[in-house]
This record gives sequence, structure tokens and C-alpha cells, in this order.
Amino acid sequence: MPSPSAPASPKPPEEAVRLRLGLIWIISLAAAMGGLLFGYDWVVIGGAKPFFERFFALASPAARGWANSCALVGCLVGAMAAGFLSDRLGRRRLLILSALIFVVTSLGNALAPTFTVFVLWRILGGTAIGLASNLSPLYIAEIAPARLRGRLVAVNQLTIVIGILLAQFVNWWLVRGLPAGAGDAFIRSSWYGTTGWRWMFGLTAIPAALFFFGMLGVPESPRWLAKNGQRERARRVLARLGGETYAGSALAEIETTLGGETEKVDFRALLDRRLRRVLVLGVVLAVFQQWCGINVIFNYAEEIFRAAGYDISSVLANIAWTGSVNLAFTFVALGIVDRRGRRPLMLFGAAGLALIYAAMGIGYAAGLKGLPMLLLVLAAIACYAMSLAPVVWVVISEIFPNRIRGAATAVATTALWAACFVLTFTFPLLNKGLGPAGTFGLYGLICAAGFFFIRARLPETKGQSLEEIEKELVR
Repeated sequence: MPSPSAPASPKPPEEAVRLRLGLIWIISLAAAMGGLLFGYDWVVIGGAKPFFERFFALASPAARGWANSCALVGCLVGAMAAGFLSDRLGRRRLLILSALIFVVTSLGNALAPTFTVFVLWRILGGTAIGLASNLSPLYIAEIAPARLRGRLVAVNQLTIVIGILLAQFVNWWLVRGLPAGAGDAFIRSSWYGTTGWRWMFGLTAIPAALFFFGMLGVPESPRWLAKNGQRERARRVLARLGGETYAGSALAEIETTLGGETEKVDFRALLDRRLRRVLVLGVVLAVFQQWCGINVIFNYAEEIFRAAGYDISSVLANIAWTGSVNLAFTFVALGIVDRRGRRPLMLFGAAGLALIYAAMGIGYAAGLKGLPMLLLVLAAIACYAMSLAPVVWVVISEIFPNRIRGAATAVATTALWAACFVLTFTFPLLNKGLGPAGTFGLYGLICAAGFFFIRARLPETKGQSLEEIEKELVR
């Protein structure tokens, strides 16, 4: 194996490489099903919330915050487990495991007889979200050629958004017959409050089964194989993706950056002075993606839209609008992430959300109701969907060196889920203490701070191989 200082084989000219784009897209879409399950399972609770809260008689802001955020405990466990296990067992096996967990826990939540059992199933289901959110974009980044990586990793965000929209559609379809203005007593005793919300969770088992069977047919990451001393298997995978010329060049470049290190990675290596800067960058961006505040719109849509004057039936229709806008502007991100670059989109997202939240805070403070507030919410989601939502995952998947990518990605993803737990748990408390105007004003200040951090610390990475990015960032 080449030494760290050995030059990589020169890249073959474009005409010498015949990438099998169809196969690359199929493999990436199979892995991105983890994103779909992540999105569906994460957002389905927003539509079920008005019903299971009444079914389980959850009255306090703390109890409602725990119901919505308990899955994040499992997300933290899953993200940390991915870091410890993915460098030992591989990306593919753990993605298969996450699919199985999604199947079991969706049925468990659907059948939960008590709030305690419901919470336990949500936490276990969160481990699958933690695994998938860590490993799906990581796997795609390690499979993808450099010129397509941004778009392919962003496909994972697209499937997250499709999962979100699918959950919102299922939630709306299941309760579309709910009478306008229905009171708590009616909701609690009706089919909607006793059984309908259970179907919202149980139907997750269908895409979870598709994810499981899809992952059975994909290869292991060639970068993981090379790192673990399975050079010939890595070469065969790369040859399937782009032919022998591509395989030889890509494998030589991978081995150069590995520098002879194989198998286990000591997490203490992440504290190395040369790696500390890039690790801090990944962690801060992961935390910022959550503390920008957009996820409270998905998880607490009922409270946000009620504060804007909507009843529960209108809330469910508005939620469907948020999902549609989210999907449409994720397609925008797919079209520009490899042309415009990561850094400009991140700056646009931070600045745009800061301004929109300021307008929302003013609107809530002034007692603005109805369509103007809905349009501001949709503008915030559009801004997020074409910037911070996909691009943070792209950056996290590509900035860490080959030899510690699994461990470093796990640290960043764990930080993301810890930040998401804080955001989700505290929103009911902030909303009660500061009101919606103060709460969204706070999120706006966080977005402004994120803008200045990105401008100061985030380099552009578009069009570079993972190995070229490593040489630039780790010095």
C-alpha cells in the first residue's frame, strides 16, 4: 500500500471513464430509502400529535415536549452506535439493521397500549433514525464519483422530504373526515382519537420493508473495503461503477489518503490538532441545521398554525402545503448544489431564515392571522429546503478524512441529534414563556450567528474528490 507521501495515480481523462450512471443512481436511491424512513418516522408524529396527546391525556408542556422528543434519545444512541460499528461492520450491514428496526418499531408504536410503552417504542425507533441519518449520506458519498457527489448525497435529502410529505399526506388522508371545529371530547372518543393515529405509525412498515430488500442488493462501500484491507473487493466494486480505468485511479487515490491505516479507528484520533478544525466545523454545522428552528414547524405545526388563527382541520391542510413546498424546493437544491456550490447556498439559507423569522416574530407580535403567516412559514421552509437541509448533509459526508470518516461523521450526527432534542423539547417551554414572537425572534438570532460562522469557516468543496478535500482541509 502506498505511503502517505506517495503520489496518487493521475486521474484518467473524462473520455477514458465510462461511469455506469444508471447503476450508481440505483445504488444511491436504495441507500437513500433510509432518508425516506427518517423523514416519515420523524414527521408522522406531528400529524398524530393532536390525537395521541388526547388519548394519553398529556396536559403539561413538559409531557408534550417529551412525547415529541423522546425518539431523539434513540437517535443519539443510533448515531453513536453508527460511529463505533460502521468502521468495524461496514455501512451496508448497519443500514440493513436500521431497516429491520424501522419495521418492528412502527408496528410497536401502532399497538402501544400505554404512554410508557409508546415512548419506549419511539426511543427504539429513534435508533433506526440515528443509524440511517448517519450512514445513508455517508454510504452515498463513498460510492459517488466526485462530479456527482453533491447531487447524489442531496438525493438523500430529497427522499427525507418525500418521506415527510408522504407522512403528511397519510396523516391528512386518515383524518380528512374530521368535522371542522371538533372539540377535545369528540376527538378523544372518536375513531380518529382511538385508532386513526395508530395507522399513521403502522404504515411506516411498508417503506421500511422496501428499504430492507433494497439494501440486500447493493455492494459495500469501496472506501470502507479498502480501509479494512479488502483491496480486491474494493477494486471490483469500483470497476462495476466505472470500469477498470476508473477503478485503478480511484483505488490508488483512496489508498494514498488512508496512509496504511486499516480497520479500527481510535476516537482519540479525532482530537489530533490537524483534525480538530474540521471536526469543529462539522459539529457546528450539524447543530446549526437544527437550531435554525425549522423542525419545530414540522413537529409542532398544530401549535404554530393555531397561534396564526387556524383550527385543527385547517392545520392538517396547511401541513400538506408545507410538505409540498419542501419537496419542490429540494428539487431546486438538487439542480444547483453541484453548480453553485455548498458555501453560497449555506450563506443564503442562514441569511434568508434570519430575515423570515424576523418577519414572523413581528407578525405574531402584531396579531397577524391567516394567509400572511402561512406564506411566511412556507417561505421559511422553501429557504431551508434549498439550502441548509440538503447542503449540511453533503458537507458532513465529504469534509472528513477517509481513515476517520465513520467516527467523525458519527460525532457530527450525534451532535445534530442532541441539538434536535434540545430544540424539540424546549419549544413548548419557549412558546409558553416567550410566546411565538419571542421564540422565532430567538431562532432568527441563531440564524444570523450561523451566517457569520459559515462565512468565516466553510470552504467550497464542489467538484473535488473526497481525497482532494482531505488534502485541503487537513494540513
